[in-house]
Amino acid sequence: MATITKRGELQWQAKVRRKGQPPICRTFETRAMAEGWARSVEREMDLNTFIPRSDADHVTLAEALDRFESEYLPQLKHSDRYASRIAKLKRRPIAARILTQIKSHTIADFIRERQAEGVGPNTIRLDLALLSRLFNIARLGWNMENLSNPVLGVPRPRLPRGRERRFEPGEEERLLAAATPRLRPIILFALETAMRREEISNLEWKHIDFNRKTAFSEDTKNGESRSVPLSPAALEILISMPRHISGKVFNMSPEAITGAVYRICIKAHIDDFSLHDLRHEATSRLFENTDLDVMEIKMITGHKSLQMLSRYTHLNAHRLVDRLAGLKKF
Repeated sequence: MATITKRGELQWQAKVRRKGQPPICRTFETRAMAEGWARSVEREMDLNTFIPRSDADHVTLAEALDRFESEYLPQLKHSDRYASRIAKLKRRPIAARILTQIKSHTIADFIRERQAEGVGPNTIRLDLALLSRLFNIARLGWNMENLSNPVLGVPRPRLPRGRERRFEPGEEERLLAAATPRLRPIILFALETAMRREEISNLEWKHIDFNRKTAFSEDTKNGESRSVPLSPAALEILISMPRHISGKVFNMSPEAITGAVYRICIKAHIDDFSLHDLRHEATSRLFENTDLDVMEIKMITGHKSLQMLSRYTHLNAHRLVDRLAGLKKF
């Protein structure tokens, strides 16, 4: 006779024990479902057609996340980002569910919960990507062949349009006037190179090749190393910089740079402008002010796809009017 036990809200565990057979248990959302499953397993055992299920029938998502963290996280770049996301997922109700109990409708409910909390689409998509990766690993590498990936059947939240914030007339001058001597070269360098915040913060003197006029970025957001060509203005900025014992060019953490830009925007009375908008501005200027083609600009900015590059490019209409009139870019 099967044992049916309530394990928590919307969780009923059915456990079947038969002489000569391994004990087996599985968790369901209702008692009726648990009883129906137990009867079918007992029937298979009576007919000697029972095939033992995989571990997925009694492993919770939280336990699977623990295993993923210990076995696979050390192999990944930016493992700290994954660790933070895993920790947050383990605190959510879905983490208490058995893996085989997580279906597409469960994932859809999870998405709605996150949206109701005001979480952005990209954050939710990153959560789903982690869950999808875990289910694929569990099925292929953890002897859970009967486990399907419930994330695949659920539409991802649509990403919003990329920000279109660029400098209004006079804003760049006010921003630079309000910047401290330590921050001003960072802003100018960002506008010249379109480099990301982390790339600028992590830049070391050993990464600068003044002969080839390049800056090497070994730990980018995309996980790929790249060399960034430096304009004459970018080289002048670097030449004017004092050397620090840390070996860092700018010697400011990413968070410190973001906070400093936020404060000077308030001081300069510039609304709705962020450090990342400098990358938008710089990328758009590469299209407006140079004769570089789109693939060359993609190489400079380090975007992984042309689609992502287009999200960071917002050309001023009046500049396009001038181009239509036959004026050169510069």
